[in-house]
Amino acid sequence: MTARSSTTAGLRRPLAVLFDWDNTLVDGWGVIADALNTALVAMGHQPWTLQETRERVKASARDSFPVMFGARWREAEKIFYDRFQSHHLEHLAAMPGAEALLANLAARGVYQGVVSNKRGSFLRKEAEHLGWSRFFGRVIGAGDAPRDKPAAEPVVMALEGGAMAPGPEVWFVGDTDLDMVCARDSGCLPVLIRADPPRPGEFASIGGMVHFSSCDELRQLFDKL
Repeated sequence: MTARSSTTAGLRRPLAVLFDWDNTLVDGWGVIADALNTALVAMGHQPWTLQETRERVKASARDSFPVMFGARWREAEKIFYDRFQSHHLEHLAAMPGAEALLANLAARGVYQGVVSNKRGSFLRKEAEHLGWSRFFGRVIGAGDAPRDKPAAEPVVMALEGGAMAPGPEVWFVGDTDLDMVCARDSGCLPVLIRADPPRPGEFASIGGMVHFSSCDELRQLFDKL
């Protein structure tokens, strides 16, 4: 389904919008791929292409690295983060239309937060670097909650800044199936934002999901609500 389908006809302005970070609001995949390949090669694995990184990197390091690296996952994690922190701000770029979307929601009094599987300390540095901290009540990353996304705990933490609880009046905006599962399991409205429309059957278990092709398309909907 797309933002132009009849499913958007009954939508009302949400009380809150929670965003995923990478590939939703910012493009930081080049730095992530570089740091991950540094760890992969150091651990004796073949490096991944940028496309493979985009497709495979969804869970947090503490959830995915034990599977990828076994007993040496802590070593791999240190290599990854040492490389990542050395230059992640230099190559950080906003997704087209992202800042205009955030400003639009802020002007309408909609509470905003971030729930990402990027480590929380890096996430907040990036938000500050972009000048976006003013838009968010809470910026929650990997390690901030007892469990990481798609668990509901980070969603609850992000909404505490607005003194509200997860529910259908909260939109969870992201670009991956993990984001949509998190939205579904926490009781929020799943909002997929990516250029490619959902493939047949791709999100069969995600009821009520709405798709937008870009930040600009989502902003245009808010202009109509």
